[in-house]
Amino acid sequence: MKKILLTGSTGMVGKNILANQKKLKYNFIAPNREELDLLNYKDVYQFLKKQNPDLIIHAAGIVGGIHLNQKKPIKFLVENIEMGKNIILASYQNKIKKLLNLSSSCVYSPDSKGPLKESQIMEGKFEKTNEAYAYAKVFNTLLCKYINEESNKFKYKTLIPCNLFGEFDNFKANSSHLLASIIYKINYAKNKNKNIINIWGNGNVRREFMFARDFSEFIFFAIKNFNKIPFNMNVGVGKDYKVKDFYKIAKDVLKWKGFFKYDLSKPVGQKRKLIDISHQQKLGWKPAYSLKDAIILTNEFFLKNEKVNN
Repeated sequence: MKKILLTGSTGMVGKNILANQKKLKYNFIAPNREELDLLNYKDVYQFLKKQNPDLIIHAAGIVGGIHLNQKKPIKFLVENIEMGKNIILASYQNKIKKLLNLSSSCVYSPDSKGPLKESQIMEGKFEKTNEAYAYAKVFNTLLCKYINEESNKFKYKTLIPCNLFGEFDNFKANSSHLLASIIYKINYAKNKNKNIINIWGNGNVRREFMFARDFSEFIFFAIKNFNKIPFNMNVGVGKDYKVKDFYKIAKDVLKWKGFFKYDLSKPVGQKRKLIDISHQQKLGWKPAYSLKDAIILTNEFFLKNEKVNN
């Protein structure tokens, strides 16, 4: 692979990919928002025409936890669709044959029975708390699918990771995902000598989380084994935990002595979305980091960058 274009190079996944690629010999083009406006189709088309990459990894997106999804559904729907549409169509128009589109496990309905298989995408209604984001991710997946169906010269593939956390995460209180939020809350409580942390809901909904560094390693595995990767593929750890268990594990790892209070008035999202990783297992790949080790490393990153993350 001579040249790879990475969108979303300033996000958590993008930064982990670039951090880990230093040991490899790939030629990454990783424009930031000032260098490439993914919301402008003409700019995207011209950029791809000039660079002519061998592979595109589309990791850019508007992301956030339940609070931000509910607060800005228009932005989550329109901008995620627009970015995906522009990069995928411009790739197609420039005859770039290979593309990895990064999706999300929110494309699975809360009504679907798990572990969730790739064949269950669009089976039933989406979870209301991240509906807009889910529609955008399905749009991009379908666009890749239709391009593949119209011409077998193109191989546009979609990876569907479970929830991710790790270094370069967003730890801001009102926009972060679960584990980043937990790490922020516990450190805040320790610094302020607080002994109570609120948990949304009763803590019984279940989530599957993968260390972002592990996911970036899978990206390189997918590059090397591109032809073996199915057109839609889940990537996960094969195990989920209750939300309150994530809090308890992080409490122990971070050595906080306080207590948790459950706020039953808050939304909790999908009850469970453990994904099926049969394809991943057949390919012989598995993540390297345990949940505890990943929390330790993520917390170390947070503490080193605390001023940026507050």
